[in-house]
Amino acid sequence: MSFSERLYAISNKIAAHKASIETEEATKNAFVMPFIASVLGYDVFDPAEVIPEFTADVGLKRGEKIDYAIAKDGVVQILIECKRIGDPLNPKHASQLFRYFGVVDSARIAILTNGQEYHVFTDSDAPNRMDEKPFLVLDLLDVDKTLIPEMQKLSKESFDVVSVIDAAEGLKYVGQIRRILSAQVKEPNDDWVRFFTTRVYEGKATQKIVDQFRVLVSKAVSQYINDQVNDRLKAALGEDARPFAAANIESPVVAQVPADNGASASTNLDEIVVDSDIVTTDEELEAFNIVRAIVCSEVAPDRVVYRDSKSYCAILLDDNNRKPIARLHFNSKSTKFVMTFAEGKDGVRRDIEAPHHLYAHADELRQAVRNYA
Repeated sequence: MSFSERLYAISNKIAAHKASIETEEATKNAFVMPFIASVLGYDVFDPAEVIPEFTADVGLKRGEKIDYAIAKDGVVQILIECKRIGDPLNPKHASQLFRYFGVVDSARIAILTNGQEYHVFTDSDAPNRMDEKPFLVLDLLDVDKTLIPEMQKLSKESFDVVSVIDAAEGLKYVGQIRRILSAQVKEPNDDWVRFFTTRVYEGKATQKIVDQFRVLVSKAVSQYINDQVNDRLKAALGEDARPFAAANIESPVVAQVPADNGASASTNLDEIVVDSDIVTTDEELEAFNIVRAIVCSEVAPDRVVYRDSKSYCAILLDDNNRKPIARLHFNSKSTKFVMTFAEGKDGVRRDIEAPHHLYAHADELRQAVRNYA
């Protein structure tokens, strides 16, 4: 298997067994060691290559251990500290890594992980001093494909610490900016909304105006993302492919914004009117595109559309409610699941944690489409 295929195999394992893992030791055995062995390609049974409970005296602290050290050509290159899956990863959890990093001169890479998330650090800010912030954050239940080549540089077959360190500073800042953008897309704060408001609204951007524009900014960003996805689909499927979910694309939002304090404005009405409370999330769009890609082996892609509602997002064949392919129940913060219809109109529930886990149910999705042929 390729590096990315091995990585997604571990991702599927985590999704299937995460709920049953309750301790740090179980996390290491079930997820971290397989990641080191299967994904990164190091021999976990060779103590000269993967050193568990690695010990190095640090100042007055004697006998303190780090969970794993990975050596290449007899030299320790990577230090790994593990926490229980589900535990948040924060700077206090990296205290041992900070101490060890300054003592083990050969190690330029430090990893803090809970089996699902991998925070990768180096010393780009000061030599032999671990940076306070990771330059790479990889979540195996929500894999950022752009980070896969960077993680691959840490594998045994492609180990290139110089290349990793050269790219680290840029990756660190790009990653932080992307996480900020992601947060603002989901819940735009006042500064973000005011940035756009002051560029399109002629009146004074008071708090009332900012609050009224918040939904418009969120809507505009979502529509922009949809347009980008459509452009990608057109490039991949040919210019004849119509925009996805055409039946579900809303008419333009009607924005009626009051002028403030007598300032001139292009509109002077009492409120903002938004045509719907239904918001199709990025996860739902990603899941829709994955389902569409899976079933395109059975039908033309433009026959697959979605209809969103407050309770679930339906993926249909021929925009027909009597031809459901899947229903995405992603609105709950704690539980996500999909209903598949290979076995009939009642549907079968499949619990998932991320849209890409739909690939595990590809046969069911294709069978649902074949049932309507």
